[in-house]
Amino acid sequence: MGGKKKLSLKQMERMHKKKDEQEKRKEKTPASAREKKPSGIVPPDPKNEKIIGELKKMRVLTPYTVASRLNIRISAAKDFLEHLEEHGVIQMVSGDHSIKIYKAAD
Repeated sequence: MGGKKKLSLKQMERMHKKKDEQEKRKEKTPASAREKKPSGIVPPDPKNEKIIGELKKMRVLTPYTVASRLNIRISAAKDFLEHLEEHGVIQMVSGDHSIKIYKAAD
C-alpha cells in the first residue's frame, strides 16, 4: 500500500550520476568562489571632504544606499547620517521609525 516505489536500475544509475556531479561541483566552488569582504562597523569620518563630496552627488540618501556605497553596516550608516544631520550637512526629507530619507543641504 504505502511506501516508496522501488527504482529501476536505470533510475538508480541516473541518481548516482547526479550525486557524483553535485559532489564535484561542491569541491570546485569554494576554490573559485569570490571572497566577500566584511563590511566595516565603524562609520567613516564625517569631516572627510572626499566622503562628503561623494554623498552630496547622490540625490537621495538612505541608510542602505550609504551602507552599500561606503561598505559599512546599515546600523553604522544610520548613525553616520544622524551625525551629518546634526552638523547641517544633510537634511531629513521624510521618514519614520524604520527608515529615514535624507538629501544634501543646500
